[in-house]
Amino acid sequence: MAMAPGSEEPGTPGQAPGPQGGPRAEGGAVRPADRAAAEVVGARDPLSMGQGGPIAATAAAATVGLGMPGSGPPPDGAFDAHRPPDAALIGDCVHCGFCLPTCPTYVLWGEEMDSPRGRIDIMKGALEGDAFDAGSVRHLDQCLGCMACVTACPSGVRYDRLIEATRAQLERRVERPRAQRLLRAAVYAVFPYPRRLRALRGPLRAYQATGLGRALARSGLLARLPEPLRAMEALAPKLGRTKPLPPRTPARGTRRSTVGLMTGCVQGAFFPDVNAATVRVLAAEGCDVVVPPRQGCCGALSAHAGREPEALDFAKRAIETFEAAHVERVVVNAAGCGSHLKEYAHLLRDEPDWSRRAAALAAKARDITELLDELGPVAERHPLPMTVAYQDACHLAHAQGVREQPRRLLRGVPGVQVKELTEAEICCGSAGTYNLLHPEPARELGERKAKAVLATGADVMVTANPGCWMQVATTLARMGERMPVAHTVQVLDASIRGVPVERVLARALDGPGTVLPPAGDATSPATHTATAPSAARRPTDASSPRPPATGAPG
Repeated sequence: MAMAPGSEEPGTPGQAPGPQGGPRAEGGAVRPADRAAAEVVGARDPLSMGQGGPIAATAAAATVGLGMPGSGPPPDGAFDAHRPPDAALIGDCVHCGFCLPTCPTYVLWGEEMDSPRGRIDIMKGALEGDAFDAGSVRHLDQCLGCMACVTACPSGVRYDRLIEATRAQLERRVERPRAQRLLRAAVYAVFPYPRRLRALRGPLRAYQATGLGRALARSGLLARLPEPLRAMEALAPKLGRTKPLPPRTPARGTRRSTVGLMTGCVQGAFFPDVNAATVRVLAAEGCDVVVPPRQGCCGALSAHAGREPEALDFAKRAIETFEAAHVERVVVNAAGCGSHLKEYAHLLRDEPDWSRRAAALAAKARDITELLDELGPVAERHPLPMTVAYQDACHLAHAQGVREQPRRLLRGVPGVQVKELTEAEICCGSAGTYNLLHPEPARELGERKAKAVLATGADVMVTANPGCWMQVATTLARMGERMPVAHTVQVLDASIRGVPVERVLARALDGPGTVLPPAGDATSPATHTATAPSAARRPTDASSPRPPATGAPG
């Protein structure tokens, strides 16, 4: 397939490096377009957005055909007639290059066809009958779907809808290698099903409590597992006891709204403290909180992977669930779920019986920080003297456009100082199931994000998505820099309840939802006692076993 116009743009391997390793135009200056692209997303210069620097170690495997071996093209053309990527949306792309410094895979590899405009060129060529080969499939598969390019694009290109339509085509029409098929089948047979995830809690808690992971690491068996299985083992958060949420929690004081809480799949099974904190904060801010029983998946993981029939079925069940709840708003505390709910009308646009109902639910959907910011605070905030590194979840900042609301809420807590990350627009590498399907580039992106978090000198990292939490916390632990991690709503909950900052940080470091030190690094889990903000983050220490976490979530 022909390369996209501008394929010799900055970052192409072999081009002369620019300032501090960044790309140079002919004559040695940073290209004005690159600087403009950085300014659009608030970066100081192109290097701040990740452009430049060394090419990542995975570049060779990702760009020369080893990333997805055997994933050949469909025998009768790239796309069928069912919802191919929209040619009109493709035509909106003018190949300006503003997306380049915000795209994680372009930042890693400097490969034009692993940028949004390169992938759009693949889609355009496929629609026009150009050659569509295994390399085309690989470039499309390697997209994280982080939507940073949507934020950066001055032409308003809906890349999110283009890549989702393309992924659905690939899922139906591309014959993947057997190992890939089995891995994908296993991932999507478990993660979108809350009951199946809850069933895994018992075995996983036993695995963590018995130290089996450390024994496997010492024996060398862990290192022999396939890379995706090692990634799953490393990403698993520490599990604590769970208490079922009440079906209805009344507002404290004057009722201001009635809201339904979507508990989520991974959030509900592995981060129940976040849901509990969400209910407490909403009630404290004057909301009756309804938690519909027997909730299912919203369908986000399936939709982002191109599993369209599955995604449609999940969406319809979610619509029925929250219609029956009779709530004014549907609150979500996982960024990926929230962004998907807001796209329900588009997802079900071809089904007249469902499109109106989907639009109604989408109009009610709010991220927890979005709703709290709309309502304004009424509950008293007690001081929490600590510095927070706020990590933007991609599907909150880019897909939903929710950036300032969580920052305002955090700054509204007396004593909290919010630190901004460099390369804030670059994805951490979690991206739903990306860190399981593409663990090596995900690891490289995780390390970039972890280093940016550490550079802030903050006491705690705060984020809004369980995938980001696991990805960055696991990377920090692997680097020997375990750090307290919390959800935005947990900080608000602790402030409203007057939890001491020492307890907040200790819980965020060693409580449920946090990560253990890497199994291969120690003979026993580390002990960390955060007695003050400056002591919250400590390198991994294997000197003594970790005591069980006690007390209410901080």
